[in-house]
Amino acid sequence: MRNLDFSSWHSFLITMIGLFLITLIGVGIRLLMMVVIQQRRERMNRQINERLRTLIAAYRTLGGSFTGDLAVDPRHRRELRTVNRTDIPAAPAMDDGMDAASTTGTERARRIRDAVEAALSDIILLGTEEHVRLAEHAARELVAGQRVHTHDLVISLRNFIRKALDLEPVPSDLAIPMQGPARTQASGARGKDEGKKEGSGNAGSGGGMQSGEDMTAMGAPGMGGHEDTSPH
Repeated sequence: MRNLDFSSWHSFLITMIGLFLITLIGVGIRLLMMVVIQQRRERMNRQINERLRTLIAAYRTLGGSFTGDLAVDPRHRRELRTVNRTDIPAAPAMDDGMDAASTTGTERARRIRDAVEAALSDIILLGTEEHVRLAEHAARELVAGQRVHTHDLVISLRNFIRKALDLEPVPSDLAIPMQGPARTQASGARGKDEGKKEGSGNAGSGGGMQSGEDMTAMGAPGMGGHEDTSPH
């Protein structure tokens, strides 16, 4: 306040211009800081949302089943073929139904194993230290060829996700069954079914068009046909 001079109009204008510039610079610095902080906060929120989205997807993959075989079979198709040829050299011939069922079961186990491996990879990338340790242990068991249960990792993911979403923890008095990998459905089978439905629909419409053409060719009444009434 000592440097403020209001003794003359010239001094008064210079003082007001100086105060205006100082205020403008202060407001600009504050706005710049607010923009930087807001951008950093938005970036952190996007990262948190992407992390939660990935971990929720991994939770659904690793814990989407409560019944059936809840273990992950690490064997590949070539290994299954080798085991079948070695263990059962003179196995009786199976009919088409049994062969198709065996092929379907092997394909489903393969899809489940691939989905679990992808989920473990995401958890190792974006999970907490506890998640990474559990995922690393499961991955090592898969590499060693052992059947893997993912229930402990599912519980850890569930607790973390509920805490991140500000949800209450799961009541301790609940007896939640053991959870295992979700049973995936092949997209090719659905595509074949839809193709069959479309094919049957097109065949029906084609049959209707063919029957309509036949009726027209025969000169059906009301369909554009002409009767021959000339005397012979």
